[in-house]
Amino acid sequence: MSALEAGAELAPQEFVVRRDDLVAYAGASGDHNPIHQDESIAHLVGLPGVIAHGMYTMALAARAVAVWTDDAEVVDLGCKFTAPVVVPAEGGATVRIAGTVKSVADGCATLALDVTCAGEKVLGAPKAVVRLG
Repeated sequence: MSALEAGAELAPQEFVVRRDDLVAYAGASGDHNPIHQDESIAHLVGLPGVIAHGMYTMALAARAVAVWTDDAEVVDLGCKFTAPVVVPAEGGATVRIAGTVKSVADGCATLALDVTCAGEKVLGAPKAVVRLG
């Protein structure tokens, strides 16, 4: 595990989300809402296009935390869903996750995350707390 010291910047990670990822996630999660797969339905309800599941986006943040902490036990993970990740039919949408160690105390590190897509924050106040050692 890299040194998790208060104030440390964690190397940003990027994940490309494609439509086939959304199909696979729908199958795994049971969330088959058509806004995650059908362009016309997404537009019908006022969305700019097919969007990624919010929990899928949050899972990408958890994946980044696992990389930064060598799979340390996550004792808390939370955020607000503030903007959708719009996934085009061709190619994909790149989700960027950066982080900062906010504090280290009582055997745990608190990480403040910055989760964006196309320069826009897609998760509000995302944070993770991991148990050290």
